[in-house]
Amino acid sequence: MKAIYPFHRNFAISFALIVCFINLNAQEKSHSFDAGADIVSNYIWRGTKFGTGPAVQPYVEFSAGNFAIGSWGSAGVTDNEAAEADLYLSYGFDFGLSIGLTDYYYPGTDYFDYSTASGSHAFEINLGYEIADFTVGVNYIINEAPGAESAGGDMYFELGYALESVSLFIGAGDGWHTSTGNFAVCNIGLSVSKDLAITESFALPVSGSVILNPETEQFYIVFGVSF
Repeated sequence: MKAIYPFHRNFAISFALIVCFINLNAQEKSHSFDAGADIVSNYIWRGTKFGTGPAVQPYVEFSAGNFAIGSWGSAGVTDNEAAEADLYLSYGFDFGLSIGLTDYYYPGTDYFDYSTASGSHAFEINLGYEIADFTVGVNYIINEAPGAESAGGDMYFELGYALESVSLFIGAGDGWHTSTGNFAVCNIGLSVSKDLAITESFALPVSGSVILNPETEQFYIVFGVSF
């Protein structure tokens, strides 16, 4: 039997209970279930490309007031693609602050393996703040990321600016975000979104991004369609 590292699992449970407690005041507010999917030409995450071709990225989410819990995944259309199945919790305060927890999991590994050396999960604390058209994100891995040499503590920071249908962003991180593990700028880009009219009553949301990773010296152009 593999050794179990209870801290990360207990942290996730405690975080969920705290968020649920904070959200008690949302019981009288509207709640809903949502589901959808994006089809992207390439899966680029924080300046790093996963797989070699297009990917389908579905999600399922339940929201109540400012609280949301859901799952997000990515599956390639070829055999040489990275698969991902994540769970997340988030709570957004009315003054612009949001707090969340993401559980990253990659199918093909033992889902119930939470050990320190070969665990299948990486837990990340997500903090965000939005003011006017600017957003700031801070993300912190609290355990060893699968496939990474670090024992946790990986961080990623991102600053964004949105103007109508155009958004600009720049991100920097260390650990599994860079090829050397050292802190560096790894994600600079611009995204544009629009509704593509199909009929008089139906429009298809589409998006395009150009992304530069200065740390790995790679440049990407990504197209996406949302359903």
